[in-house]
Formats: sequence, C-alpha cells, structure tokens
Amino acid sequence: MGDVIEGVVTTPLDIITGDDGDVMHAFKKIEPDYKSFGEAYFSSVKYDHIKAWKKHLIMTLNIVVPVGEIKFVLFDDRKNSISKNNFLEINLSTENYQRLTVPAGIWTGFQGVSKGLNLLLNIADIPHDPEEADNLGINEIQYDWSMSK
Repeated sequence: MGDVIEGVVTTPLDIITGDDGDVMHAFKKIEPDYKSFGEAYFSSVKYDHIKAWKKHLIMTLNIVVPVGEIKFVLFDDRKNSISKNNFLEINLSTENYQRLTVPAGIWTGFQGVSKGLNLLLNIADIPHDPEEADNLGINEIQYDWSMSK
C-alpha cells in the first residue's frame, strides 16, 4: 500500500481557542488549493459506519472534520497516475485538524471513528451533480476497513 496519491494535499489548519468557544478555520480564497466555489455541505457518519466508494469525475473535494473523528481512505486507479493502485489513509479530527484536498478521479470512502457525532464539511469547487460521480459497492475495491488501522 502506498501512502501518497498524486494531487492529494493535506493542509494544516488553525484552531483559535477562546474562553467562549473556538474559531476553526476551513478554507480561504487566497490559498493555493482554492480553484472555485461551487457549494459547501456537511455530511455525518455514525460510529464504525462506512460510506464507500465514490469517485468524482469533475469535482475537487476540500474536506475538514470539525466534530468527531473520521477515517478517510483514498484509492487511485487513474491510468496515467504515478500513484496508480496506491491507497492513502488519514484520520481527521480536531486533534489532527487539516483540510484534505482530493482531486477528481480518486475513489473516496470514509468511516466514523468517534462514538459521538462525526461530521465533515466539504467545500466543493462545483455544485453537486449526481451525474458527475461514479459509485461502487464497499467490497468492489479490496480494502480492510477494520477499526484497528
């Protein structure tokens, strides 16, 4: 298993703590990974549940996890990619507060790690279009989703 996928970027983010609550940065238009704004949406995943596999054909994902912990697994099957057949695993949470940027063409799955609410924010570069993504069943890409990883 590889640990790098061409075009995938992680960007450390700031959490500014305060007595009345925290400010959690997600994305700024001036950052190098910014392409355009299409929509922002939240998605939750229950503890130990898995949402897999989806590959966007056009959309770039910019994912932040402000609540809970989510394990992301990416798989590269792009024909001309230098990281073809590599997997990338990363857990995002407030303890590992980063933005995960995933270009089009990468299979993505994720699993709830925390027993409470697990919530992600995706700041996509295009609006949602059900015709621009492919889906596979969880067992159609060979990956061990056991929580021990």
